[in-house]
Amino acid sequence: MARRGLPFQGRVRWLLLGLLLLLVLLLFAYMLECTPPADVSLVLPGPDGGNYGKEYYQALLQEQEERHLNRASSLKRQIAQLKQELQEMSEKLKLLQDKKEPPGVQALGENKDQEPGDLLEYLHSQIDKAEVNVGARLPSEYALVPFESFSSSKVYQLEMGLTRHPEEKPVRKDRRDELVEVIEAALDIINNPDEEDGVEDDTPMQRQTYTDAHFTEGLYRTERDKGTLYELFFAKEDSSSFRHVTLFRPFGPIMKVRSTSVETSGVIINIIVPLAGRVDTFSQFLHNFREVCVQQDRRVHLTVVYFGQEGLQDVTSSLEKMSRLVFFQLRILGYGKIWMQF
Repeated sequence: MARRGLPFQGRVRWLLLGLLLLLVLLLFAYMLECTPPADVSLVLPGPDGGNYGKEYYQALLQEQEERHLNRASSLKRQIAQLKQELQEMSEKLKLLQDKKEPPGVQALGENKDQEPGDLLEYLHSQIDKAEVNVGARLPSEYALVPFESFSSSKVYQLEMGLTRHPEEKPVRKDRRDELVEVIEAALDIINNPDEEDGVEDDTPMQRQTYTDAHFTEGLYRTERDKGTLYELFFAKEDSSSFRHVTLFRPFGPIMKVRSTSVETSGVIINIIVPLAGRVDTFSQFLHNFREVCVQQDRRVHLTVVYFGQEGLQDVTSSLEKMSRLVFFQLRILGYGKIWMQF
């Protein structure tokens, strides 16, 4: 039995080897059939289906490039011709206008160029329109353009913006340059006063010199059709007066409106407090008000505008208590909602 199994196993091995060789031959035939020719990268099909070499496409590209260059040269010649025709038509039109224009109009135009006073009159008219000296009637409170406050490093604006904070810090470079220019212009006006400023003719040694360190506060507002109005205040620690400078920029150079010296020895400060509830906070405010304002300088008027009835009695008692402590007089205005203490 063992001898009969050996020939059978040999036949099976030869059969498997033959199948393997047949599979290799089929795979080799498939690769020969599907593999592209070796020079396919050098020969591409042409428009009519034929095969063309690299030289053909280089010649085709060169022909297209020459065609584009010729087209560009033609367009340049046409543009030059149109420019020449436009210049000729402009000269003809100018000659016709010179013939039709009367001599008086030309003289008027020359006078406008020769007289800069017209520009100054226009700028001063913009100052009058901007309500610098005299106010104007407004249809409603929505037409009012509010002022914004600024210092040497910050701008306090009504619109809080994305930061939800009223102060802008740091100030944008364009706005900072604008405000620095305004402060320097105001300092130049203060340190070099004109006769119309009403400043006494002191000698340079006696005259007080102000610097940017004496700048305390500024206000400005911009009207779209007029310009920007600036109010600047300068003060010294050892002085009982401060300088008030008003400038206006009518979308042009900065113009001086006025420069005055304000004496504060007889000035009364009015503080108006709108209030509705918040009695504890108001009590703390009265404590600070007594220590900061009343005990140091009694030239202060405090007006409390109270809205509603809830908490009104507590506010009244707090005001009466402070009036007895500091010997202030308390007066009721209106129908029990407005209180003044002075």
